[in-house]
Amino acid sequence: MSKRRYLTAAIASATSALVMAGSATAAPTDVSVMAIKQVASGLKQAWAVDFLPDGKAIFTQKDAKTVSTLDKSGKVTKVLDVPGVSITKEAGLLGIAVSPKFAADQTVFIYFTTGSDNRIAKFKLGTTTITPIVTGIPRGADFHHGGRIKFGPDGFLYAGTGDGQNGANAQNKNSLGGKILRVTDSGAAAPGNPFNSRVYSYGHRNVQGLAWVNGQLYNSEIGASKVDELNKIEAGKNYGWPTCEGSCGTAGMTNPVKTWPTSDNTPSGLAFYKGSLFMASLKGGTYKLNTSGSGGKVYTNLGRTRDEVAGPDGQLWVVTPGGIYNADGS
Repeated sequence: MSKRRYLTAAIASATSALVMAGSATAAPTDVSVMAIKQVASGLKQAWAVDFLPDGKAIFTQKDAKTVSTLDKSGKVTKVLDVPGVSITKEAGLLGIAVSPKFAADQTVFIYFTTGSDNRIAKFKLGTTTITPIVTGIPRGADFHHGGRIKFGPDGFLYAGTGDGQNGANAQNKNSLGGKILRVTDSGAAAPGNPFNSRVYSYGHRNVQGLAWVNGQLYNSEIGASKVDELNKIEAGKNYGWPTCEGSCGTAGMTNPVKTWPTSDNTPSGLAFYKGSLFMASLKGGTYKLNTSGSGGKVYTNLGRTRDEVAGPDGQLWVVTPGGIYNADGS
């Protein structure tokens, strides 16, 4: 049953500034008291959410290998079991994106891990036929799978991938690992991509969030041992991994707009909502930020947050491993 409650963000304790390669900044002071409502509970590693034209949410559960819908009453209905999904600590059924032409094509896109790769596939809602459109995205034994997919304002599908626990993939333009990909709904390279391939940007370690602010793409990214990143993404740019973790002075590599110590953040999904970026954090809570990365944490009482999405109901939807919430986000 849905239950309205008010969560008061705890005030972060003072932290010493960290000085290290990557120019990490101290943990931010937590901000705001925000109303939040639970709309689904008892989930098995919920990972990503999107919305159908009728306002229903549609979401993935990483470990359950299922796609389900969620209506306004909180009813969860399974619509698809995804066969062939390989589950490890970070692998499984990951991202989801509803076609911007859903009214005509009834199509939903998913990102998942198999025993040999990560891949993007599509299916028509109400059917069980799953058609892969991008295969061969490197997978690691347990980690660095990426998994976020979203349609951009240009109508193309963007996918954040991980390096598959092999940093060299990120700098190899012929590899789909450690990249942001930009493809058509058939999986082909989108017209105008910088390398005449599916690759849009490279030098990424483990892309977790994608969001657009007035047409400008930003991503959230998990670092190794020094810093996590918020990046302003431009076509063809090299974001440094594994040569750079965080900011560096290496020619040809683009620095992040903001970094945080990996002990504080571990970012996941990213959304632009009511003038702010909301970035999920696997270390707990959600970061409410401007485009320079300034801000602090909200929803700290929810623990780990996995995804943030601006819903068609005017609410911010927050995904945790065990539940889905919506909030006013003011």
